[in-house]
Amino acid sequence: MTLLRAANVQLAFGSRTVFQDLTFTIEEGERVGLVGVNGSGKSSLMKILAGVSRADTGELQLRRQARVTYLPQEPEFAVGATVASELSVAQGPLRETLAAHADLSRRLESTSADAQPKLLEQLAALSDRIEQMGGWDTEHHAKTLLDRLGVKDWDRPVAQLSGGLRKRVAIARALLTRPDLLLLDEPTNHLDADTVDWLEEELDKLPGALLLVTHDRYFLDGLVDRIVEIQPGGGLTSYPGNYQAYLEQKLVAQENAEIAQHKRERWIAQEVAWLRRGPEARRTKSKARIDRAQKLMAEKGFTRPKVADLRVAAAPRLGHTVIESEGLEKSFGDRKVLSNVEFRLQRGERVGLVGPNGVGKTTFLRVLLGELPPDGGKLVIGKNTKVAYYDQNRAQLDPELTVYDAAAQGEDWVELGDGKVAMRDYLDDLLFPVPMQRMKVKALSGGERNRLLLARLFLEGANVLVLDEPTNDLDIVTLNVLERLLLDFGGSTLLVTHDRYFLDKVATSILTFEGEGRVVRYEGNYAMYRRLKEQADARAQAAAPAAKPAPKKEEPAPAAKAAKKPGKLSYKDQRELDGMEAAIEAAEARKASLEAQLADPTVYSQSSKVAEVQKDLETTTSEVDRLYTRWQELQDLAAGTA
Repeated sequence: MTLLRAANVQLAFGSRTVFQDLTFTIEEGERVGLVGVNGSGKSSLMKILAGVSRADTGELQLRRQARVTYLPQEPEFAVGATVASELSVAQGPLRETLAAHADLSRRLESTSADAQPKLLEQLAALSDRIEQMGGWDTEHHAKTLLDRLGVKDWDRPVAQLSGGLRKRVAIARALLTRPDLLLLDEPTNHLDADTVDWLEEELDKLPGALLLVTHDRYFLDGLVDRIVEIQPGGGLTSYPGNYQAYLEQKLVAQENAEIAQHKRERWIAQEVAWLRRGPEARRTKSKARIDRAQKLMAEKGFTRPKVADLRVAAAPRLGHTVIESEGLEKSFGDRKVLSNVEFRLQRGERVGLVGPNGVGKTTFLRVLLGELPPDGGKLVIGKNTKVAYYDQNRAQLDPELTVYDAAAQGEDWVELGDGKVAMRDYLDDLLFPVPMQRMKVKALSGGERNRLLLARLFLEGANVLVLDEPTNDLDIVTLNVLERLLLDFGGSTLLVTHDRYFLDKVATSILTFEGEGRVVRYEGNYAMYRRLKEQADARAQAAAPAAKPAPKKEEPAPAAKAAKKPGKLSYKDQRELDGMEAAIEAAEARKASLEAQLADPTVYSQSSKVAEVQKDLETTTSEVDRLYTRWQELQDLAAGTA
């Protein structure tokens, strides 16, 4: 069944047409990936489908009572919002449905037996709706989501959070709404690779439909069952299957188009040769053939899509020493960010930096670049080392400058390997035609600004590229261009990105930040790092018991020896911990049983029974939360961390 349909959508910004007679549908439960070059209108289409903005013309049809949740690239929050209040807003529809359920249950008391079947049917529908929206109690799930996303302060104002944490709160808010259609615009921005893995699993479990815009190709490949590509000029092409299937189909379609174009060109050449033979020859041919030849010559044939031509200016050759650190230390207050870090960057290496957000990756880069002084250790920069730094916040672009002025910086010509090139021509090759070059930077999309900053960065003639989240907002075609450029680059690269696909294609080694200032290097790409890390963790776990031999002390008496427990736990606490898992399982089983009873329409024929079950559910839910809290306390005591 069709969930959403947009028909004959047209959208223009000034003289630029984004969509022309666009028609798009999403079926119930469908997972769709939306792709296209930067500026093709992906985010604009998402906003139209979400009802956030309106098209110039066209019709939008949504299945009756269907709920839509939209997560933009830059989420918005109410003034004064806290983490808790935002998640409360997300649970609003669930609370309304629970209230309707309770109201209908009360009405059953004064309803005649003849009218009860209809009310019971309505109760059953509400019960199903509650289950689809997350169940009878979602507070525990909400806290679990926030904890997994790295948001610890439940009552903290959202305005005090970093951009990355704000994005995580918005993701949790979107997931808790459990809508019929979830629209996500670049949800992986600001997330580390492990959190992206987790988010992929969470989205895979959602029962509703999904429309996804993302540059993360592994993320796209694992979630969608259809790819829709926005073509230049606003047309749509649909490809069944995931990202890999899309690439295979697109390759076949392109090869077929090239074959057809080659045949068309041969036919045109034959017809042109015949037409040139003069009037006498043409009189022997039919009028239809002449009309067909003229029509073919007037048609626009197949042309390959134009892609951004990123190029690097000539740079000095790197010396033996590029960047080296020995015993590097850095702290902020009591928080240790870098502890005795040994690092050496060699010529031609491409090192990917990975780890949770806030663990020190950007700090490490800033220390290497001299923007932050280290607290200790030694840092050596080679004499021939010339660094170009890409800032993930794009602070190096003045939003009030025109595209041309932002790129040119007073120079009308650029020096490339093949000689001088006019700046206007260089920008045109980067998909910034002359009309766009007159636009202000603030009018560009996020991906277009990213492409502009990268283009300017590569003109600096650097032999070391330091790139902090360069893949954010770039379209997939431009990502491929950037990958090829880095693979061909003769210098060295330091790269921070959450894009696993990008790291697998580009990185020669991985530097992982593991917290408490610890930094470990693994040779190979991201997939190799994951395998090596899993093997190292398995070895460490296997060796853990042998690494902690019992101290040789006087043998205690048998009774005392039996009572002795690890850590700070008393005998009573240890007994409690030993039985805690069974107690939690029993409480959760009790909770599930009570929820099943409330989902059974026959229960509502006895209003007193409904009230009793609801009261038992509240009590049991509180008991589950109490048990989990106490279990964590005992675990902390046993580990010596409490």
